[in-house]
Amino acid sequence: MIEVDKVSKRFGQISALKNVSFQAHVEKVSAVLGSSGSGKTTLLRLIAGLERPDQGRILLDGRVVSTSRQIVPPYQRDISMIFQSLSLWPHMTVEEHLEFVLQGSGKGIKHSIETMLKKVRLTEFKARYPHELSGGEGQRLAIARALITQPSYLLMDEPFGQLDFLLKKEMLSLLSELRKDLAMTIVYVTHNIDEASALADDIIMIDKGRIVF
Repeated sequence: MIEVDKVSKRFGQISALKNVSFQAHVEKVSAVLGSSGSGKTTLLRLIAGLERPDQGRILLDGRVVSTSRQIVPPYQRDISMIFQSLSLWPHMTVEEHLEFVLQGSGKGIKHSIETMLKKVRLTEFKARYPHELSGGEGQRLAIARALITQPSYLLMDEPFGQLDFLLKKEMLSLLSELRKDLAMTIVYVTHNIDEASALADDIIMIDKGRIVF
C-alpha cells in the first residue's frame, strides 16, 4: 500500500501541495484527478522519490521512504513510472528496450521478454525502432518497458492524454488486463474524468494543492 501522510511541498513561493493525505490500496487503481497546476504531478513525483516533501511522509507497505530529512532513491522503491512524454530510446529496438531494463534490474530472463511482448501484442514488432511504430504501438512499448521488471507499484502521469478516443479506449482496456494479470498497485494521474471512471477503483480529486474529494 502507498500511504501519503500530511505531505506538503513548495517550489519557491508556489505551494504545490498542502497537507495532503491519501492511501492507494494493494492491487487497486487510484486515480488522481485534477486540472493543470493542481499538484497532481508533484504528488506523483514525490511518491516516486523524484522530489522530497517539505513536510509529512510517504510510506510503501508500511516502510517510510520519504520525509523532509531522508529519502529512499527511486531505484530502491520497486516502482515504475510512465510519463506523458513516453521518452522511448530512438537507438533501441522494441526488444532492446526491454533487454536494457531487465539487465539493469538483474532480472534478465529471455522468456520474460517474449511473454511481455505477447501480453502487449508487440511480438511481430520486436525488431522495430520507435520511429517505425504507430502511436498505439509506442504506447504499448512504454507500458511493456515499465512492467517488464514486474514492479509492485506503477505510477502513470497522463500517459494517454494525447491519444484519440478509440486509441485511448484500447490502451485503457490493455492496462486493465495487465494490472489484473500482474497484481500491481497503480496511481494514475489524469485531468479526464472519463479515464478515471473507466480505470480506477478509487478517485481522488485535487485542487490547488489540496485533496477536495
